Amino acid sequence: MNLGPDITYWIAFSAGFLSFFSPCVLPLIPSYITYITGLSFGQLQEAHPGTKVRLVVLAHSLAFVLGFSVVFVGMGALAGAASSTFQTVMKDGLIWLQRAGGLLIFLFGIHMSGLFHFGLLLGDKRVRIQNKPGGLAGTFLVGIAFAAGWTPCIGPILGAILAMAAGTSGSTAKSMLLLGCYAAGLGIPFVISGLLFHGFLDFFKRFKSHIRKMEFFTGILLMAVGILLFFGLFNDLTTFLYRLLPAGE
Repeated sequence: MNLGPDITYWIAFSAGFLSFFSPCVLPLIPSYITYITGLSFGQLQEAHPGTKVRLVVLAHSLAFVLGFSVVFVGMGALAGAASSTFQTVMKDGLIWLQRAGGLLIFLFGIHMSGLFHFGLLLGDKRVRIQNKPGGLAGTFLVGIAFAAGWTPCIGPILGAILAMAAGTSGSTAKSMLLLGCYAAGLGIPFVISGLLFHGFLDFFKRFKSHIRKMEFFTGILLMAVGILLFFGLFNDLTTFLYRLLPAGE
């Protein structure tokens, strides 16, 4: 499926990417990677790990990403189905969904920026698995647990994408694709961090002082998306981007 210049897909991917850099995800990446792979910190920290280590990291990272992707795409399916049902039973239903979703995303943005914190979004609801089940199947289950319970930081961003899916898609398939893009944005840097673990640690040491700035930027982005969705400007923006493409693309 050609994503073209549809801005919603790129926003969803960017939201997943920004979720990776949130303050309760990025600092825990080393712990997650050692936990799901069963490898020691020393093995992963080597500048040039062996092929076997890289294959183990790759396999478990992909299984972990697949686990949370299944949950996110499933959420997208529910959002799309709810949107389609709402449009069926209510005239101009999509317009009202867009406005409600836009307002919700704007509020999520205010929360993420730190301008105002909403108490309902602050609770820690992490799901912890004390003893990880063995093998790739166990890693897949950990990915599901991550998606189901890691709400304090990615919750507002994920909720914004779900609201956007319900308000702009009008179909279950597009909602699932939007959440798939979100999962890809979160999953790709996770896999890269595992494969380049030594470089990731160096990057994190330099970047950790800027995490709050990234969170503020994410909040501003969500507020902008909320305004676009509330006023129904996504279609106009997509049309504008089509016009920028060279003829024949």
